[in-house]
Amino acid sequence: MEIVFGIIVLILSVVIHEVSHGYAAEALGDPTARLQGRLTLNPLRHLDPMGSVLVPLITWFAGGFIFGWAKPVPYNPYNLRNQKWGEALVAAAGPASNIVFALIFGFIMRLTPVSGTLLEILSFVVLINIVLAVFNLVPIPPLDGSKILFALLPYRYGAVRAFLERYGLIVVLLFILFLWRLIVPVISFLFSLITGTGF
Repeated sequence: MEIVFGIIVLILSVVIHEVSHGYAAEALGDPTARLQGRLTLNPLRHLDPMGSVLVPLITWFAGGFIFGWAKPVPYNPYNLRNQKWGEALVAAAGPASNIVFALIFGFIMRLTPVSGTLLEILSFVVLINIVLAVFNLVPIPPLDGSKILFALLPYRYGAVRAFLERYGLIVVLLFILFLWRLIVPVISFLFSLITGTGF
């Protein structure tokens, strides 16, 4: 039951994350996600067989943690009204939605005298959403943080973007395998700040 609940929380959190990208793109002038029926919280529209089911199961049994993703919500960057910051704003909407979700459940933890299983459930929801937000802000393609980085980089660093986009997936895998511990203090700090407790 623990792993089933964990996968359900992960799926709902990544669906909110992806739908937020779509709504941000829509607000900035691109209707692609809406036209493809992806502006919905229906998980079936967003599930990726590999990232939403197989990978979470493998990471849980192999390492005791849950990791995964949903199908990215499509958008056309050329339709965005703001060509300089549009992609960065769309990218930032995903992690921002996870932080908002974490804050809501964190406030429930702070304001409601919960304990036992309910406290564990609320803590898990907060933690999953913080992890999604922080991890996705790592500035490596295809993670959201890369779009923010590219908006900040001067045009003369286009070769850096090209290199990262070409080898980004390999770099992400190396980051997960060897450098994950670098963001753990950030996750721990945010969890304590939001909930008032440690993990």
